[in-house]
Amino acid sequence: MRKYSEFIQVMSIYIILHCNKSRLVREYIEREVMMATIYERYLKMNIDVSRIGLERGESKSNYFCTPKGAKVIGWAGVDGIHYCFVRGFGEMVFAVSPMNTPGNYVHPVARDFMDFLRLLLACGDAAALEQVYCWDQAQFDAFLQANPLTAEQQTVLDTIREELLLAPMEQPFAYIKELQAEFDYSRIKYTEDYYEWVPVEPKIPEWKVYFDGNFWGHHGRERAGKEISLDKRFVWNDEVWYIPAIYICGKGLVVDFCVQVPTEHIRSFMDKWNLSIEKDGADFTDEQQMQFDAENPLAININAEVMLNGTVLSVSHGCGVSWNPCFPEGNGLEAKSATQHYGLDPAYGWAIWRAAFPWTKKRKPPLTMLSVTLMQEPVAMSGPHFHVSAPGECIAFTHPTTGARHTLTLQEYERQEMSREHFVSQNQEFPTHYTVMRYTLSPDLPDSAFTVTDCVRSDQPRQKRTYPYEPQASGSVYIGIIGGADGPTAIISGGSGQGRLHVACSALHFEPVDEVEWRLVFYEKRRQDVTVELI
Repeated sequence: MRKYSEFIQVMSIYIILHCNKSRLVREYIEREVMMATIYERYLKMNIDVSRIGLERGESKSNYFCTPKGAKVIGWAGVDGIHYCFVRGFGEMVFAVSPMNTPGNYVHPVARDFMDFLRLLLACGDAAALEQVYCWDQAQFDAFLQANPLTAEQQTVLDTIREELLLAPMEQPFAYIKELQAEFDYSRIKYTEDYYEWVPVEPKIPEWKVYFDGNFWGHHGRERAGKEISLDKRFVWNDEVWYIPAIYICGKGLVVDFCVQVPTEHIRSFMDKWNLSIEKDGADFTDEQQMQFDAENPLAININAEVMLNGTVLSVSHGCGVSWNPCFPEGNGLEAKSATQHYGLDPAYGWAIWRAAFPWTKKRKPPLTMLSVTLMQEPVAMSGPHFHVSAPGECIAFTHPTTGARHTLTLQEYERQEMSREHFVSQNQEFPTHYTVMRYTLSPDLPDSAFTVTDCVRSDQPRQKRTYPYEPQASGSVYIGIIGGADGPTAIISGGSGQGRLHVACSALHFEPVDEVEWRLVFYEKRRQDVTVELI
């Protein structure tokens, strides 16, 4: 480092005095001299920087995730965390965290050593810098508030500030986030030990979109669609929407919709439901799942219609992926491919929905006028539970949104058995017993706004027994033939106006049940439709 400093000083004097190059060259040389000088002066200060999470120690690291050519400049003293320069990146400072999840072992935290010290002056401890990659602004602020400076820390920071004439970094969180967002992590090289622990990430395939395909690929010999860039942005109900492109395919039109989700919304949702890489909500009850789906900021529950040259095109199928900045290691290759292709900011969450609209005629129409109308699917809300057993019984309830009082009156109630002919499996037997209730509502509600469902799930299919005393194994095949908690309850109505007859069916069971616990479910559309002109 001393020889490098002397060389830079000599070269700077030569350029400034003899070559008189541009101001940018002079400023660059002066900054390089300052960087080398600041690091050397920092080393000569010989102060105890362990108080601010930067213990001095070995300049080399044997951790598998330490980049090639790393020179360690400090240790956190916990979990093997260390800070280093890396050959080929100048004085950029990196944080190395061996206990992090794959893909998050190494992050840049400062463009140079001077900025690194200024960040320490602003935050008080290197631990704050090391964890910025997985935090939002609120979490960063909360950490600083929960960890005020001690007298020992303040003394160390005052010494650095006074001796090196440095000022605290303004907006340290924004500085680090910007640095990490623009950094190309593929440039970091590791030792062979690293690749024994962490498999080489598969390369993102060439971007192609097919009418009958999805984000995961396609089948057949269909040609990829022609991409037409739109770069259309709009706000719908306080959400930022983005339609980056459409694709002209042989069978129809494909449109990609992207919703930008603030990281703090995702973090709040995850904290409420206690979500993590290990816990994804698979053990929720049906009512919890209903609320979870309604609140999930990365879920898109919409329908769409395209108006092309005055002709309506309806959705035939679609698919979706999401990008979660709170768990970068959990994002699939498909989500990475979409965010990179469309230049989506990875610091935000993104919900991406692809919709296919078939042509109404065999020939492709010209793209003269094009608009899209987005319609929110009704959101399900769980209501009260109840039991009934005989016609004439009434259940009074209040609508959760309108506050209106309604009465459900039981008209018919009976047990039934489904014919086994509906099931064609030779190796499995299916439950066939269920309960049917017929009821009226006063005042009535639209079929799309209300239903009644069973609170329990249908029995799982089970293997047929070859021998009478052979144990039976149940499967996980989904039963959606009839109502219950497995899917939408059937609603049948007849006549018009007051007194329409609705029908609800319970879950399926292998044996008749004595009593069914029913649940009211309400459906509410919470936003108005929006139409966006595209061409």
